[in-house]
Amino acid sequence: MELAFRQPGQNWAFFYRWASALALITIFYNSIEGGVSVFFGLQDETIALFGFGLDSFVEVVSGIGIWHMVRRMKQSDPVNHDSFEKRALQITGGAFYVLAVGLVATSALNIYRGTRPETTLWGIVVSVISILAMWLLIHYKMKIGKQFNSQALIADANCSKACMYLSIILLVSSVGYEVTKIGAIDSIGAIGIALFSFREGREALEKSKGNLTCSCQGKCH
Repeated sequence: MELAFRQPGQNWAFFYRWASALALITIFYNSIEGGVSVFFGLQDETIALFGFGLDSFVEVVSGIGIWHMVRRMKQSDPVNHDSFEKRALQITGGAFYVLAVGLVATSALNIYRGTRPETTLWGIVVSVISILAMWLLIHYKMKIGKQFNSQALIADANCSKACMYLSIILLVSSVGYEVTKIGAIDSIGAIGIALFSFREGREALEKSKGNLTCSCQGKCH
């Protein structure tokens, strides 16, 4: 989360407080979201909600890496990732890849067997809350990032849009199933989540090599 320029007179303590708080909020929120989603995904047999929950847990690892980065910047302000951050990004990237493969395989099997969830009402509830939460996080990450010219924080805000799009996919598939009762809709939603997870995994591995940009930066407007 390097700063492009350190203009004199800027309140950097304010920046670090906000950047750290946003990272901790992201970790805390994704932990709760992941637990609720996995629980109800298993209970209601909805692969889309279950996969969404696993994605949230992977985001927790990424959030921990970002929080560590902010602390490191405050203390020494080096330019490159340290070993902890690189490891966190590598674990995040690998976990996203495994999640993507697992979701696609399970969804294909569910479609073949004609499996359908009992209900996707919790998918609707979780996705609506997540869309609102991500919108707020994106707003403040963008605001602070632009104020302090932190391109990495702006990129992180743009990457958070991918999480919001995952929530929209979950919402559409959950509503679609409740309206039609076609089980394949839930599985198709899970495949959509898998595709985004694959892209997030690729971004995490690129960042571990020092590329702090997000591939959604030019697409997530």
